Amino acid sequence: MAGLSALRLFYLLHLSKPASDRVLYRDIRRKKARKVVEIGLGTGQRAVHLIEVLKEFHEVGQIHYTGVDLFEARTAADGPGITLRDAHRLLKPTGARIQLVPGTAGEALARVANGLTEVDVVIVSASNLPEQMSLAWFYLPRMIHAGTQFYQESLAPSGGTAMRLLPPDEIARLCAEGQRRAA
Repeated sequence: MAGLSALRLFYLLHLSKPASDRVLYRDIRRKKARKVVEIGLGTGQRAVHLIEVLKEFHEVGQIHYTGVDLFEARTAADGPGITLRDAHRLLKPTGARIQLVPGTAGEALARVANGLTEVDVVIVSASNLPEQMSLAWFYLPRMIHAGTQFYQESLAPSGGTAMRLLPPDEIARLCAEGQRRAA
């Protein structure tokens, strides 16, 4: 395991920006997650930091990261983003198994959900509208296990972001709603 320097790890867990991501880094470190799905990459920096933290406990070849994003289809209203090619360039040097899937959350997960199993952490960025996520919740149950943690990023009133761990009952409700919409 490559591991981070103590200083770099301290920075990621306690000083990195945005502050809302620190909770995520500390939780995945505590959980020792191995498979992560991020819906909405933004600039891709959170993905790099996530993989850095995961390298603390796993050989780099055991880390699976799947990123779902609009990439080139992103508009100015969707916020800052990264192209598919740039995302590959950014994440490939981490050494982790990387899968990048272009499209909205529902469209992309419809294509890859059956191949993604036993996911430990699912992160839904603030850039995903509830309408885009409604179909995604239909596909998520086949990807997760009993201990999967879901994090929902939201825009905070102060102008920043907030990261919230979704409770199991809320996840079950959202998945059931996704099942009803798809039917």
